[in-house]
Amino acid sequence: MIKVEDFTDVTYVVEEDSFAVITINRPERYNAFRGRTVDELIAAFKMAWADSRVAAVILTGTGEKAFCSGGDVKERAETGGYGETETGLFEIQMLHEVMRAIPKPVIAAVNGVAVGGGHVLHVICDLSVAASTARFGQTGPRVGSFDAGYGSGYLARVVGEKRARQIWFLLDLYDAETAERWGLVNDVVAPEDLMDKAREYARKIASYSPTALRFLKHAFNADTDHLGGIGNVAFAGLDMFVHSPEGQEGAAAFAEKRPPDFSQYR
Repeated sequence: MIKVEDFTDVTYVVEEDSFAVITINRPERYNAFRGRTVDELIAAFKMAWADSRVAAVILTGTGEKAFCSGGDVKERAETGGYGETETGLFEIQMLHEVMRAIPKPVIAAVNGVAVGGGHVLHVICDLSVAASTARFGQTGPRVGSFDAGYGSGYLARVVGEKRARQIWFLLDLYDAETAERWGLVNDVVAPEDLMDKAREYARKIASYSPTALRFLKHAFNADTDHLGGIGNVAFAGLDMFVHSPEGQEGAAAFAEKRPPDFSQYR
């Protein structure tokens, strides 16, 4: 496993001997993740899982602009993939599963835009706190991508079918107040209060029975665990789709800052 001292894309700290803070640290790419980022996130969550001091995990992003803007589409357009990884695999599915399986509540502190795969990450978190300046939405069909696992099926459990379809089919951005009204986030606070609120959540959790919390998290997950299998099928299809001319058009248009032209694929 990657050691914390080797991290380049993520930072990991344990605060107050009771909770971990994992920060995606690629502000120059709006905290978009590449293969290396995903590897480090998996390693960080496993560190938090193994550490008996850690009762909860806070996931956030560096800076004020972005929580996470999803997969690094610019790198995908330039190289055809998301860069080198420890295993040779782009393990975004494994990251989703680790975030769900860790028997400790995961709190998203959404400091800026949470879009695309970054939106999926915050949805998978057990709780979400948002800065009032945060924005939420999907981009997949615009850039030649999709998440037909937790990113859509579980999202529908969170906000309802109509809202989930609205998020995926219209690709609009929604402000933090709308996200709270839809049940997509638990709290909205001023940007300068975001981490204080997330830490407040984590301290409360740290005062409770870890065994009770572990069973509760597994119980909540049990109802939607089947979406992991659906996600495996969907990501297998996505792996083929992103290398197709249609999928490549979305990434190329994003990199070239122009509207994509999907008309020939209808």
